[in-house]
Amino acid sequence: MLRLDEAIARFVKPGDSVALEGFTHLIPFAAGHEIIRQGIRDLTLIRMTPDLLYDQMIGAGCARKLIFSWGGNPGVGSLPRFRDAVERGWPHPLEIEEHSHAAMAHAYAAGAAGLPCAVFRGYLGSDLPRVNPAIRTVTCPFTGETLASVRALRPDVAVIHAQQADRDGNVLIDGIVGVQKEAALAASRTIVTVEETVDRFAAHGRSAVVLPSWTIAAVVEVPGGARPSYAHGYYGRDNAYYAEWEAISKDRGAFEAWLAEHVL
Repeated sequence: MLRLDEAIARFVKPGDSVALEGFTHLIPFAAGHEIIRQGIRDLTLIRMTPDLLYDQMIGAGCARKLIFSWGGNPGVGSLPRFRDAVERGWPHPLEIEEHSHAAMAHAYAAGAAGLPCAVFRGYLGSDLPRVNPAIRTVTCPFTGETLASVRALRPDVAVIHAQQADRDGNVLIDGIVGVQKEAALAASRTIVTVEETVDRFAAHGRSAVVLPSWTIAAVVEVPGGARPSYAHGYYGRDNAYYAEWEAISKDRGAFEAWLAEHVL
């Protein structure tokens, strides 16, 4: 088992496309902060619902492009570092490719299946195709129906956080599951940070997913690796952190001071 700094240095390279996924909980903050510390730049960041972690990585200068669906600070507001990069090019310009949630989910599933694109019903009545040339349409060869299509998502690296890994390197994700499974299967390399290593998995909830060891490049034990998001069964969400982020991130100087003290 590698240390977190070793895993990031070995598997995340400048210019990579990187998906740090987690939905509501199990957001891999510790891994994202390690990418910032190592100064890895020119990344294409991919994520459904990017929130504080991507705001931090964008503000730290890691990102060249963002592929996403909806970005914000849940229950609080927008992402000031993200907005500053798009609107004013600070710390440098950020290219964006915006999709719907459905498109991102289908694109990950297509990548996991080894397909070149995803085909689905969607975007009818939406303005997104006008501003995103990556959204195309195809005609169903069986019904003649016009369907939406987007390129499959196949990240160079997927990074996720989970509750447990066993001694053989299999990983248990319990609780709400987003697209972590699909991201892991779609990526060329997958890094998983976990709360703990166990001899065997105990009984778990119906929504749980077990990723087999052959899907994973590195497993890293990082207790608390999802904070300030929560890890079901281990710790709760730090709501105060999310509320305080608004004031910290609105000002460039305050953000840089926070980054220096808490991450770098």
